[in-house]
Amino acid sequence: MNIKKLYLEFSRLSEYLKPISLLLARLLIAYGFYTPAMNKWADIGSVAEWFGSMGIPFPLLNAYMAAGTEIAGVVLLTLGLLTRLISIPLIIVMIVAIVTVHLPHGFSAGDNGFEIPLYYMIFLLGFVAHGAGKFSLDRLIFGEKN
Repeated sequence: MNIKKLYLEFSRLSEYLKPISLLLARLLIAYGFYTPAMNKWADIGSVAEWFGSMGIPFPLLNAYMAAGTEIAGVVLLTLGLLTRLISIPLIIVMIVAIVTVHLPHGFSAGDNGFEIPLYYMIFLLGFVAHGAGKFSLDRLIFGEKN
């Protein structure tokens, strides 16, 4: 068997990993948003003060919007429901986090840089492009084929 045929067969077989990889990625990203969302809800007033100190307009409203988007993301990504749709506001939350908090620290996550939010954005962009996968309510309800 030549290398081209071998590679094409490997590629064909690798397609079977797509549903489980999308499920694991959704669950991982949902878990990553869980603690920050819960921390915001636990002390939304302090979050609003912090947002205000960074010059974010309407800090209380934006604190609720960020926390609400994150908790909606946790639920919807876990269920694989409206996955493409919820990924867009979550990407926006990550852009705001990068610009307001992480960018001055550079890239490295160890220095509170933008590395982790960037990775989240890339995963979320993947969900926009590929959907939730076979193991999702999107597939069950909407018949979405990914």
